[in-house]
Amino acid sequence: MRLSTKGRYAVMAMADLGCYAQARPVTLADIAERQEISLSYLEQLFGKLRKGGLVRSVRGPGGGYFLARSTDQIRISDIILAVDEPIQATRCTPTSPAGCHNDKGRCLTHDLWEELSNQIYLYLSSVSLSAVCEGRILGTSGMFHSSFNTPLMINAAE
Repeated sequence: MRLSTKGRYAVMAMADLGCYAQARPVTLADIAERQEISLSYLEQLFGKLRKGGLVRSVRGPGGGYFLARSTDQIRISDIILAVDEPIQATRCTPTSPAGCHNDKGRCLTHDLWEELSNQIYLYLSSVSLSAVCEGRILGTSGMFHSSFNTPLMINAAE
């Protein structure tokens, strides 16, 4: 499964907004510059984020965007789903009873990929925007990735 730029950029932009929109609204031009994201792309994303109730805009001079809720009330899954990014590892159409085979059957590994999708959703639902903004994403990802390159050592005395 691969998260598209739409989902990644939306999370990056929302984290930027969460960090910088304290006393005054933040312009999309400022976010675009700091995050190195196209301004026109951000305009599209923020239209969806506004419709999803995650941001609110202020028009006129000194205008820009604020978060519609506090960072601890916004989940990463909320952001990704607001920009129409499916959290799905199967190749089947979401919510369809039909499988990915030509005969509409499910492949042998359908349940495996479906459960992976569920686990990804659960993880992204467990992470708040405040955790991202404050650098509180903890885990063993660094240890996990490096363990693949370490040979398994078996104690011969056992």
